[in-house]
Amino acid sequence: MSTLPRFTAAAVQAAPVYLDTEATVAKAVSLIAEAAGNGASLVVLPEVFVPGYPYWNWTMTPVQGSPWFERLRQASIEVPGPQVETLCAAARQHGAVVVIGVNERVPYSLGVLFNTMLTIGADGRLLGVHRKLVPTWAEKLTWTGGDGSSLKVHQTEVGPLGVLACGENTNTLARFALLAQGELVHAASYIALPVAPEDYDMADAIAMRTAAHCFEGKVFTVVSCSTISPEMGIADRPRSALSGIFGPDGRPVVEPLVDDEGIVYAEIDLNRCVQPKQMHDIVGHYNRFDIFRLHVDQRPRAPITLEETWTTPPSDAPGYPTPLS
Repeated sequence: MSTLPRFTAAAVQAAPVYLDTEATVAKAVSLIAEAAGNGASLVVLPEVFVPGYPYWNWTMTPVQGSPWFERLRQASIEVPGPQVETLCAAARQHGAVVVIGVNERVPYSLGVLFNTMLTIGADGRLLGVHRKLVPTWAEKLTWTGGDGSSLKVHQTEVGPLGVLACGENTNTLARFALLAQGELVHAASYIALPVAPEDYDMADAIAMRTAAHCFEGKVFTVVSCSTISPEMGIADRPRSALSGIFGPDGRPVVEPLVDDEGIVYAEIDLNRCVQPKQMHDIVGHYNRFDIFRLHVDQRPRAPITLEETWTTPPSDAPGYPTPLS
């Protein structure tokens, strides 16, 4: 009789060393070591933890914020790259599955940055590079949207693991796409949002999204959120951040952490997902696939496709080669 994994998960709530790439990576390595030292086999860190979130999109005009975009690009990382190798080495050293958000730059364009979630196996292999599909509201001034190629569930030492960044956890179809691939552990990474409208409670918003996904999919979610530090230059306000671990009934497994830096630990037993699935299995018997159908395009998108093989032109052709069809 097969049994599902049982393990300790860690949800990290911390601020980056703002726009300081190497210092933030070092802090991430330290947090991974601390969490693993306390028994965690899965460590989830916040959205764009390396090297921070572009809060100026919310507090400045696009013209005022443009120099900050340049600073962020300079501090962003390439994937793969040396900073990713450092994070992978930390996962391997401590034997933990790691999920962490980074700002990713690309070599083909100076204007393209991605909000990227890295999934790293306990053996140090980079398993997944998920680029946020739709940057939220003011974030469109900074990030380019990703494609469906990274909307995948990874088979890890802690079970089938899927990840989404912040507002993506509101996207019903994106969440269903992960559930339908067998997701049982969901990692949801967020940023603290004190710049939201006055009537918006970020802690409540995170908790509601997390509970909804857990209850609908009968899965566990480890949710990690960043916090605000003085060097970010924005005023903090209460209930801007929440991190914790939620079970397949939609309830927190332990008391979530609100606003303060720290690490939340909880034991996850994936066998707890079985009996609730008998009641509502929305990727199985509790659906009507003869009525509903979801198509996910997982082809990677690139700005150009280059054909490198050419035919020999016929004798009467103009003076340039003819591409193969």
